[in-house]
Amino acid sequence: MNAIIDWHAVAGNLRPDGRALINGQRRAARSGAVFSSISPVDGRVLAEVARCEQADVEDAVAAARTAFEDRRWRGLAPAQRKRIMIRFADLLQQHGDELALTETLDMGKPIKYSRALDVNSAANCIRWYGEAVDKVYDEIAPTPNTALALITREPVGVVGVIVPWNYPMIMAAWKIAPALAVGNSVVLKPSEKSPLTALRMADLALEAGIPEGVFNVVTGYGAEAGSPLALHMDVDCIAFTGSTRVGKQIHVMAGQSNLKRAWTELGGKSPNIVFADCPDLDRAVEAAVGSIFFNQGESCNAPSRLFVEAGIKEKFLEKALALVPGYAPGNPLDPATVMGAIVDQTQMNTVLRYIESGRSEGARLIAGGEQARVDSGGCYVEPTIFDGVNNDMKIAREEIFGPVLSVLSFTDAADVVRQANASVYGLHAAVWTRDINKAHGVARALRAGTVHVNQYDEDDITVPFGGFKQSGVGRDKSLHAFDKYQEVKTTWIRIDSPV
Repeated sequence: MNAIIDWHAVAGNLRPDGRALINGQRRAARSGAVFSSISPVDGRVLAEVARCEQADVEDAVAAARTAFEDRRWRGLAPAQRKRIMIRFADLLQQHGDELALTETLDMGKPIKYSRALDVNSAANCIRWYGEAVDKVYDEIAPTPNTALALITREPVGVVGVIVPWNYPMIMAAWKIAPALAVGNSVVLKPSEKSPLTALRMADLALEAGIPEGVFNVVTGYGAEAGSPLALHMDVDCIAFTGSTRVGKQIHVMAGQSNLKRAWTELGGKSPNIVFADCPDLDRAVEAAVGSIFFNQGESCNAPSRLFVEAGIKEKFLEKALALVPGYAPGNPLDPATVMGAIVDQTQMNTVLRYIESGRSEGARLIAGGEQARVDSGGCYVEPTIFDGVNNDMKIAREEIFGPVLSVLSFTDAADVVRQANASVYGLHAAVWTRDINKAHGVARALRAGTVHVNQYDEDDITVPFGGFKQSGVGRDKSLHAFDKYQEVKTTWIRIDSPV
């Protein structure tokens, strides 16, 4: 990130276009209705955004279907699609300052992370899938000599994508990149809380050479635009990231309509387990605090349940509390800020209600717990830590999606595995120990899609992301993501006269 940029001054000149993008054209909703995109940074109105409804979804799906059937995109050789995807990724990085600023103003995360992480991660994802698509081979089955059986993969068709507000660019990229790379057409519905970067990404996709109709963006509310997309009889696949509550509705809608494929990456209540033989206690403390307060705690894989072995808990908490002041909420446009604004007033109030629940159920508040920066006009919550938590409390069971850490204690490996697995979720987990046997044993026993050992949240596009239980089905990232957006076909050829 260029440190000399005056983000406040640039923000004053930003004029995002809130119109939908359908069949290669920016357009208003058919009804003419709009909703205001309000910045959680300071309450300013960023744009009036098209409030799309079923008629607009119908238009977008029709455009995507036409583009798929006439093969304007899927008919290109993989190497051609690769070049366009790489150009798309390059354009994202070239427009990185604009995208980062839009992301920060739209959902409240610090500009230092929007610019260094979100833009680059989204671009890297799109580039990686573009580069991968011409390196994935089909198969020949080991049949008898009287037959040749080809196993080939084809794009599934029209893919509906619904993404959340916490990482708007990254979550969109994780889904549109593999879907587009293999030749599908896409209709993307971003969250109404942070729709603006998705629209700009679609502009850049067109500029890169993705044909009109292949990548469409409809903006609006879940019930008015998301549900019609999930229920649409001409959508072949729906990919969703968001809450478990809405994810369940997505699966029902898929079944009620055309039994479309439904892939859902949902909530989490990830356990972070620190044993007394942790090899680097300071590093474990920094990871525990930094990972829960990163992105204001608005991460599905945030380690919101911290399990510390009883013998070291007091020492651990002393070190943790010393770090908390460094995460005081600041203006997200200040490059020094490491914790920004909650996405909107509704979510801020939800977080504050969970904090009050922790107090009322008997947990001991040892840091934070209040709204912050009240005079800013924005939505900020102090970094908050509860001690004395047990798994029966709401703050230990339910996903808060805010900067709230629940601390629990344990006595041995069997005890902590039992507590950690006592959750409807199974997204991420972590184990801190110098004992390799304990690390492997606990990691195998934990019901989670990813288990970190002696670190938290280290990541790479080459590894899958997803969870067990009510954390969803399917995997984003890695080559496994291609499986969600392709059909597997067998072509059986009889050979009558083998040599």
